[in-house]
Amino acid sequence: MSVLALAVTGRGLVDPTEPVIRADDEGLLRGRAAFETLRVYGGRPFRLEAHLDRLTASAASIGLPAVERRRLQVLVGLVLPKAERGDASLRLVWTAGPTGGIPSALAMLSEIPDWIEPARERGATAVSLLGVRASAPWLLPGVKSTSYAVNMAAEAEAQRRGADEALFVDADGIVLEGTVTNVWWRVGETLFTPSLDLGILAGVTRATVMELAPENGFRVEEGAYPLARLLEAEEAFTSSSVRELMPLTAVDERLIGRGPAADVLQAALRELAAKV
Repeated sequence: MSVLALAVTGRGLVDPTEPVIRADDEGLLRGRAAFETLRVYGGRPFRLEAHLDRLTASAASIGLPAVERRRLQVLVGLVLPKAERGDASLRLVWTAGPTGGIPSALAMLSEIPDWIEPARERGATAVSLLGVRASAPWLLPGVKSTSYAVNMAAEAEAQRRGADEALFVDADGIVLEGTVTNVWWRVGETLFTPSLDLGILAGVTRATVMELAPENGFRVEEGAYPLARLLEAEEAFTSSSVRELMPLTAVDERLIGRGPAADVLQAALRELAAKV
């Protein structure tokens, strides 16, 4: 994935290959940083304000200095013109900075990974892995921090097993979320997805799907569901800002049919993004 542009507070646009984080930044040393990743369509970031809202909430949960939205909006304005093909991935990072110092912000614009569209065409596979239900506030439920080692280790384990994605389930077998995605499945005209009170991430694309589903003939139910419910579904898919809606064709080697909901809602998402 090629970096197209990078902007940093106090410096503006910089060479993407140039170091921009201090060695003593607590975001680097202790993972005390929050981030958001969103998709850019036709040179326009999709639901930027919703992502800034979530970044602000994540920073508050971690105990970071308050996010300065205007500074981040300025950085976004600097990198967006570099989206030459129109579509791109935009990452925003808000770090604690050095101990006793000032926070740092950066905006990084990158190409959309080239594996996403072929995976959407064929459908992705997943394995279930044990995860932690982050219900206590000190476990940072629903927070996007740069302490992502467990998620990346889970993704690597899934790939080691020959799958594309890992889905976290708790000790009772309740489905939680993917490593960087929310999870959905369909039975009849009803879409099921884990509820936010399980401590999962409140995905911006998840919220968008919940808006689009009724307009496209589907009802949505949220709750605490065992993995068996997903494995018996007529279709399943994940949602995220950059990957959008990704059909799942197998989970734990259990084949799942390719149904209409993922394709219909993917088209509706693209249509909505084109209007923004």
